Amino acid sequence: MTGEALEVGRAAGGVRFRVRVQPGAQKTCVEGVAGGALRVRVAAPPQGGRANRACVELLARALGVPASHVRLEAGAASRSKLIRVEGVLPQAVGRALSVEVRELLPGERGR
Repeated sequence: MTGEALEVGRAAGGVRFRVRVQPGAQKTCVEGVAGGALRVRVAAPPQGGRANRACVELLARALGVPASHVRLEAGAASRSKLIRVEGVLPQAVGRALSVEVRELLPGERGR
């Protein structure tokens, strides 16, 4: 993607950020950042919540946290999702996902 930054906001005990998911992809991977959201591809189909579970598992593995620390806060039936991760700092998200991070201040978009 371009040199865009992932917009990461603080949440109680962790962080919150937007993810754009492409289900049914050839492989499961983090693709980059577009429009302030993390873009991921998952091989799982969208039926039965399988793509959502694959997204959560991918993010947990990439961030080095248990899957129980990654929560889908909004967008269960959409490709655009709001994810909350407990136990990580905004800077750690960027390092783990190898993307530039822009930490949002209170009141900014994405909170």
